[in-house]
Amino acid sequence: MKYIFLPLALLIMLSSCVTKKQHRKPVVYLYPTEKTEVKVKVNYSGAFTVTYPEYKNEWNVIAYPDGKLINKSDSLEYSYLFWEGEMKEKVEQNFSNGFVIKGEDSHTFLQSKLKEIGLTPKEYNEFIVFWYPILKENKYNFIRFRVGEEYNEISTMDISPKPDAMLRVFMDYKPVNDFYTVPAQSFPSFERKGFTVVEWGGGEITEEIKN
Repeated sequence: MKYIFLPLALLIMLSSCVTKKQHRKPVVYLYPTEKTEVKVKVNYSGAFTVTYPEYKNEWNVIAYPDGKLINKSDSLEYSYLFWEGEMKEKVEQNFSNGFVIKGEDSHTFLQSKLKEIGLTPKEYNEFIVFWYPILKENKYNFIRFRVGEEYNEISTMDISPKPDAMLRVFMDYKPVNDFYTVPAQSFPSFERKGFTVVEWGGGEITEEIKN
């Protein structure tokens, strides 16, 4: 898979299959409590296809409480850190819960669920601006979110200084032709405290859903 960035302990899966995904647009927001130099290293078993700003073994930025970033290698301002990649290894896909959503209703669904997960309006609106044009082209979409440690199946990050709170959300989706019922996915509560890091991304499931 490719994951777009912007970008838990494994659940027991009632039904699952192994898929290779495209990881698209993971984006990383940094919110320190004061102006802080931050280093971010992405651990990813695949190959990056694009990064912004340019990734050279790590990102080294000056981060501000409002999320503004100054990249030390070019002294330019950025809103977040962005990467995409192609994964060499397969990842386990969980179909035991999630949501089946009409394509044209994807934006209102994402507004509700991403807010519930813990994204701010700025963050979830940037997610929706990217993903809604893709999702709305499909009659329905099966959607499931990897939240927290479950995201580690795709990538992990080494961040210095260590964040006090980190929220990572990755949307797996699969276009489907018909609505069907699936147990709804639930999410743990998230509290922003101290130095907070937020990451979101997504990717299309390439194999058939097996219930």
